[in-house]
Amino acid sequence: MHTAMGILDLADELLRIILEHVASEPEKLISLDRRAYLSQESFKLYSPPEPDQAENIESLRLTCKRFSDLGAIHQFARLTVRFSKRSFTRLERVANKPHLARRVKKLSYMVPFFYVEGREKVQDLLPTLPNSLGLDIRHLVQKVNEQKDIVKTREDARVLTLAITAFTSLQHVQLLRVQDEEDSYIRGHAEFNHLVELKWPPACLHCTKTIGSALITASSPCTRFSSPMLPPSVLGAVNNPPTTLSLLAERLTCLELHFDDPTDLDIRMRELGTLSKYVFESATGLEALHVGFPINRPLTLRLDEIFHGLKWNKLSSFGIQAWRLEAKEIIDLARRHQETLRGLRLRDVLLKDGSRWKDVLAVLRHDMKQLNWVSLRRIDYERHYDESRILGAEIPDESLVGSDSSDEDNDWEIPDEDDGYNYHADDLADGSNGSMPDSDVESDIGTDEPEQGGSLHFPLPYPDTPVSTPCCNGGYMDSADALGDDGILVTNSQRKWWERWCIHRICSEHQGHKA
Repeated sequence: MHTAMGILDLADELLRIILEHVASEPEKLISLDRRAYLSQESFKLYSPPEPDQAENIESLRLTCKRFSDLGAIHQFARLTVRFSKRSFTRLERVANKPHLARRVKKLSYMVPFFYVEGREKVQDLLPTLPNSLGLDIRHLVQKVNEQKDIVKTREDARVLTLAITAFTSLQHVQLLRVQDEEDSYIRGHAEFNHLVELKWPPACLHCTKTIGSALITASSPCTRFSSPMLPPSVLGAVNNPPTTLSLLAERLTCLELHFDDPTDLDIRMRELGTLSKYVFESATGLEALHVGFPINRPLTLRLDEIFHGLKWNKLSSFGIQAWRLEAKEIIDLARRHQETLRGLRLRDVLLKDGSRWKDVLAVLRHDMKQLNWVSLRRIDYERHYDESRILGAEIPDESLVGSDSSDEDNDWEIPDEDDGYNYHADDLADGSNGSMPDSDVESDIGTDEPEQGGSLHFPLPYPDTPVSTPCCNGGYMDSADALGDDGILVTNSQRKWWERWCIHRICSEHQGHKA
């Protein structure tokens, strides 16, 4: 006699497939060698889950213990913690529940500016703030006092260490800068500087040190670290004691940093030369590395002043942004990694006089046999860039660059038909709305947004290039002389074609001529 099966008779594997129709699978992190890695996993502006999706997962988890465990995979794979007592309390609750803690794979730490000057006089702001702004000055005073108390009592260090120890599946930690409406208002009105001043370097330093210490103390399995808007001075201060950075670097497979500083970045980065060599020599397991700078202040140091001619035997993805370089510098670094490098990102890179992009591209096409994708967004020549600045050309807003809002600025990657991973479904917001018995981490998204540090996005796969842009190598255009590189400027259409040319994209009409 045939007995009808109920949903609880299904295997967990089938139930998870069903669950993916309710909430996108958050557990799988994008491979480090994929072009989409940085935009989707590291520096994508944070967005909450759809309300219906969150509610459906919460309702499902209330059904029974088995569904609760399955739902937790989606609900707690990614967590956000803010620098606040309320957020640390929720994080501690999750850490104390092993069945939830072991699900966490990615931890995003949203850090505000620190109130560092005249903060005892915050009350003086009360009569000066316009009522129309709608700010709650009592909340502002409470926030300042809370911030001071967290630092003094080291509550953040305690909870982070507890949590990272409990997160036995943790793979990725990112540190993001965030500001709310009150912070934005104060930063935008100089008349308040004598009363209260918001600064990012001390906030970044404190939180980087506490995260780093927690990772070391917990012997965490985490191997990925990323941070935009990183002041160079932070690295030197974090390396105290001197073994701290090397201990962290030894376990890293992915490191993504975007440096920013209102003063001379060249001088500050040169001062870190010895330290950077020490760190990069220790990071022998690196598979993905990105180092970027503000697009309106490209670095002028040689690559070897930062990377010291090192070779990483497992490196599959390498990226730099906003740099003035000689063609030979890029060629030498690429050739050192020609056996392993699958992705190369040269965003906002400017070639100096005497160098030609066609020389770089020829090496990428002919020598880099493993290369699967190339990003050349906004590459140019130094002289043209400087002349454009003199003439008043607008430099894109750092917070908007790379937002992937336009197909025009997307990069080319050889399609991987076997991937099947839905990049649009990534970066689910963490936690719940607090309605569930054991869902005590809730998202603070909606009150403010994390800031971007430059253009640290690898965009999503994009539609084919418009027909007006050459998109086929023609089978016979194997010589770099066919690229139309005049050594003066690079147009958007050119660089999009060059990306394809570097990785041998040939249309079906010319497949028979492909090398």
